Amino acid sequence: MLNIRRSRERGHQDHGWLDTYHTFSFADYYDEDHMAFRDLRVINEDIVQPGLGFPRHGHRDMEILTWILEGALEHKDSMGSGGIIKPGEMQYMSAGSGVMHSEFNASRTERVHLLQIWIVPAKHGVKPRYAQQDFGAALAKNGLVKIASPEGDGDSIAIHQDVSLFAARPAMETTLVHEFAPGRAGWLQVARGKLRVNDVELSAGDGLAIEREPRITIQAENAAEFLLFDLA
Repeated sequence: MLNIRRSRERGHQDHGWLDTYHTFSFADYYDEDHMAFRDLRVINEDIVQPGLGFPRHGHRDMEILTWILEGALEHKDSMGSGGIIKPGEMQYMSAGSGVMHSEFNASRTERVHLLQIWIVPAKHGVKPRYAQQDFGAALAKNGLVKIASPEGDGDSIAIHQDVSLFAARPAMETTLVHEFAPGRAGWLQVARGKLRVNDVELSAGDGLAIEREPRITIQAENAAEFLLFDLA
């Protein structure tokens, strides 16, 4: 079963410095029909204006992943971690027992465009941790790249939940296949371009809930980028 969450149906708020779209209920946007999908709690598509961003604030008991589509984002936190995240890099912060952080557009002239993801952790109160990793070389090979997983399989980042996250930047007319183990589900979020997933056509900003489907075939109608979550 494939259920489409169209880009235009998402929650939207324009704060001037931040233009943001919410796939699931978040902050002042509430939709009882779109609270989460299994352990996937938040997918926010954010555009942050130059030199601006999120001042220091706190989180706890949430797995937070940030994927940059355009520009660069500067991160600082109470663990002493920090860095500038660019396209092709995944930033991971396990808020655990509590962490403070800030996120700002690192450029004074160009916007930053990103996807921020929250995943409900399997355990609460764990020690906070941070990771940042560049997957650009793997993405250039035109396949599905595992960027996060519960065990940190291969070169992926280990997270505190039974979720595997894949990224891809398929060239035009590329076909990719993903198989789901029995009982598992998926969510595909299109970041750019156009895809056909089985018989469903998707465009940038669209999401697709995937349940009771042992296999999906993903065809890129043009150069595209997407994230695919394999969920318990």
